Amino acid sequence: NVAVLAPPPVIMFSGSHKSITKGHRRQKRDWVIPPINVAENSRGPFPQMLVSIRSDQDKDISVRYSITGVGADQPPNEVFSIDPVLGKMFVTKPLDREHRSSYHLRAHAVDMNGNQVENPIDLHIFVIDMNDNRPEFKNQVYNGSVDEGSRPGTYVMHLSAFDADDNTTANGMVRYRILPQTPHSSIPNMFTINSETGDIVTVAPGLDREKVSQYTIIVQATDMEGNLSFGLSNTATAIITVTDINDNPPMLTSRTFSGEVPENQVDVVVANLTVIDADQPHSPNWNAVYRIISGDPAGHFTIRTDPVTNDGMVTVVKPVDFEMNRAFMLTVVASNQAHLASGILSSLQSTAGVTISIQDVNEPPYFPTNPKHIRFEEGVPAGTSLTTFSASDPDRLQMQQIIRYSKLNDPADWLSINRTNGQIVTTAMLDRESVHVKNNIYEATFLATDNGSPAASGTGTLQIYLIDINDNPPALVPRESQICERMNKNVNGVNITAADADTDPNAGPFVFELPNFPSSIRRNWTISRISGDFARLGLRYQVYLEPGMYEVPIIVSDSGNPPLSNRSVIKVKVCPCDEHGDCTTLGAVAAAGLGTGAIISILICIIILLSMVLLFVVWIKRREKERQTKQLLIDPEDDVRDNILKYDEEGGGEEDQDYDLSQLQQPDSLEHIMSKPPGIRRVDERPIIPESQYPIRPVVPHPGDIGDFIHEGLRAADNDPTAPPYDSLLVFDYEGSGSTAGSVSSLNSTSTGDQDYDYLNDWGPRFKKLADMYGGGDDD
Repeated sequence: NVAVLAPPPVIMFSGSHKSITKGHRRQKRDWVIPPINVAENSRGPFPQMLVSIRSDQDKDISVRYSITGVGADQPPNEVFSIDPVLGKMFVTKPLDREHRSSYHLRAHAVDMNGNQVENPIDLHIFVIDMNDNRPEFKNQVYNGSVDEGSRPGTYVMHLSAFDADDNTTANGMVRYRILPQTPHSSIPNMFTINSETGDIVTVAPGLDREKVSQYTIIVQATDMEGNLSFGLSNTATAIITVTDINDNPPMLTSRTFSGEVPENQVDVVVANLTVIDADQPHSPNWNAVYRIISGDPAGHFTIRTDPVTNDGMVTVVKPVDFEMNRAFMLTVVASNQAHLASGILSSLQSTAGVTISIQDVNEPPYFPTNPKHIRFEEGVPAGTSLTTFSASDPDRLQMQQIIRYSKLNDPADWLSINRTNGQIVTTAMLDRESVHVKNNIYEATFLATDNGSPAASGTGTLQIYLIDINDNPPALVPRESQICERMNKNVNGVNITAADADTDPNAGPFVFELPNFPSSIRRNWTISRISGDFARLGLRYQVYLEPGMYEVPIIVSDSGNPPLSNRSVIKVKVCPCDEHGDCTTLGAVAAAGLGTGAIISILICIIILLSMVLLFVVWIKRREKERQTKQLLIDPEDDVRDNILKYDEEGGGEEDQDYDLSQLQQPDSLEHIMSKPPGIRRVDERPIIPESQYPIRPVVPHPGDIGDFIHEGLRAADNDPTAPPYDSLLVFDYEGSGSTAGSVSSLNSTSTGDQDYDYLNDWGPRFKKLADMYGGGDDD
């Protein structure tokens, strides 16, 4: 049997008693365990006993109790506990319904060996809600808008607050109300809020953006169904913007406006219209649009709106003429880009009058017909009067002015104009074929200037259509061609035509004729007509001409009245042709004016010239080989052509004591001297400049080149600044201070015999001086 007893409630495990009726077994139905309610946020003391669990078998055996589930042995652990011996279940800490609103546990009963003595029972624990949470708004500030002039009941915006408490109880039931609005207008409560839904609507008429453009209201949310005594409250701010509608028409600041403008000017602001509009600036409800409803049928003016100031700028878009209209009286209406709101009428101040005065200025003369077209035949002589090109002065209301004419542009300089009356006369013959004539039209520009203050001028264009006359003879085309020396069925001749600078009917069709003189022309050549503009020039049948260049005169006549003729010459190259009718290479050369004999002669000359060049090259190679193989006329050991001997220079004698001999003393170290090649005893410095290039001696020179080699080497040595002696201090070997020998200055040759030095004359011009010294003893 199961029973639930309170206080404290005792929960008994369902028994397993069975009864037998008429041979059938029947098991008793279990009792339904009611849920256990626990208030949240209990202050204890803890652990706080909830229920007591008992098994009816604890009278016979020792039973141990336990609980399982979330809050017992599953996270969050140890929220609930049970005395294993007594079966008392406790809650160990305060519960929070907003964190977890219910728990599902299972109670178990086992013996001391852990054997189950009862079936587990389900325990449902519900956390009872307490009003411990205030309503919370998602935002602290909400923004909404409503058109000005809206009727009562117009929806504005929605606010909502959330209460974490149980919304099925009064703890979570939120109600809304509006605290006093700001600013306090003539109607203190302009808006109301639905206490349950949080919708804000208008409650009174009179919304006017121009008076109050924004409202700020405080909305309070309270739970416990709005009971201010027991419920918890919170607030949020609602900012309501009154949006503009076009309920204020624009009003012009004046009933009349005025301005003035010189005639013939455009894009000039004549008058400035100012307007006042109470609607929101720079919006379609504020932006002004101006229209001219009368006084300007020709559309000389328009009114543009200044985007910054909203003023209307009356602007001239089409030139006005003082002689036609001295003033304009305009009627102007101002409106907005957006239409006026329903029920709003336009103001009388939206209309105004604008008076515009036109100022007279000196206007330039104008040519009534511009450009002026005339027709004349080309070739009219100089001095021919063509037309009178006169201009008019539009300033009829001013004193009579004088107009003077001048030429502005005359490309060919064919015309002149009378300064006073504008009569145009030719100064040269008009030529239709001139490069200055385009499509048969010659164009010139003239200037008309008045004597006003300031002077004004206008231009006029004269276009002369030139009628063609037959003044250009035709010219033959082409001027050169070629033809086969013998006519055949594939090659019929040369197609010719003519070019004529004139036009029809003074051009084609053309007539092509051969002249009677010389007679060989008609005897060898023939012309056949192809069409009105083309003919064919060819050789007569069975006529053979030597290859070469022939000049064939042809007379060409046009179709003018009277016709013009021209004798033209075409150069025809007659040449041998292949089977296709094309000139062969040999034929082209022959056609250039050379016969077969001349061509053969030229080829023979070329062969002879090449042979001579080849023989000359062979001779040069052979001569070079001989020069390399012949021996010198003298023995190489006795050859002194390039052996330059250098000797020690001993300076002056012992009597030269006026010099500082320490400068001439042998230095202590002779390494820099001994390192020089044998025979060189100089220790002075050579100049640091590039050395001269001496001729290179051939290994086996030709005897005829010995003299040339010596002269070239001598010339190089004479011009070599690096050759010794250098222009520097010389160091000589010092022989000591004193000598046991006497002076050798008085030594004379003991030879008394005469020696023959005439052989020095045979040594060349360089030994001539020596030969004169020793060979001329008889003269002394």
